[in-house]
Amino acid sequence: MLYPKKLSSKKSNLLMRILLGVSLIIAIILTIINKLTTPEIHWAALANSGIIYAWITVIYSIHKRTNIAGYVMIQAIAISLLTTYIDYNLGFKGWSLEISIPIIIMIANVTMLVLTIVSHRKYVRYAIYQLVICVYSLIPIYFIQEELIDNYILSYVAIGISILNFILTILLSARDVKEVVIRKFHM
Repeated sequence: MLYPKKLSSKKSNLLMRILLGVSLIIAIILTIINKLTTPEIHWAALANSGIIYAWITVIYSIHKRTNIAGYVMIQAIAISLLTTYIDYNLGFKGWSLEISIPIIIMIANVTMLVLTIVSHRKYVRYAIYQLVICVYSLIPIYFIQEELIDNYILSYVAIGISILNFILTILLSARDVKEVVIRKFHM
């Protein structure tokens, strides 16, 4: 196959609507959990801001046809470092490791998955960034092993999303990547 298969616009629009609906449901669930568990701390606003940011990034990428995967990767790492720095300056309550970093990892993985699906022509350009984000997504395993966190739920969810994202990316673009490698290296 010389050219990658194109997704029909009907399927792409349906997929975007489904993912938007899932994002909206997640935002509502996070807000409800926040109101029921810790109404004095507005952590759901941070998570919902991340979801909105992810959609702005995806929509920008689709319309401008740019490779923003590198920006997603750099921003995910920078935001993680910033929230950890803020947490340490506030006396290290652990929220950056338990809540912030897993949410950032989830958002980065979902953003990369959507970019991989809708930008099927640029799958090779996203591959290295996808791998870096997958490696970065293993950080919660370190937090769990070193017992740096008390609440493991978001970390397990982030790890699960990272694994699922990696598997789906392999399934979506493995054959095309193999063909490009064969063409480039004459194997």
